[in-house]
Amino acid sequence: MPTLILYSKPGCHLCEGLQEKLEQIQALNFQLEIRDITTQADWFAAYQYEIPVLFCRTDETAPQETPIPRPSPRLSVVQLQRHLQPYMSQ
Repeated sequence: MPTLILYSKPGCHLCEGLQEKLEQIQALNFQLEIRDITTQADWFAAYQYEIPVLFCRTDETAPQETPIPRPSPRLSVVQLQRHLQPYMSQ
């Protein structure tokens, strides 16, 4: 099962909105992993100006994470699902 990794931080309304929509997706089978960038210095340095940031890991045995272009916060849940589909099937 693919894993979607969401880099975010507490109080980020864009992150919270994306997380809510990801949790509402029913048609795709994936695990959602939330990574708080304030808990690790390297994550904070890399993503402090970019969050929310999404990656997809399709193979649990390989640590490769594929970046997913940031979806517009205006996307509906269905549109977000369509945006994610190509990355989930790689």
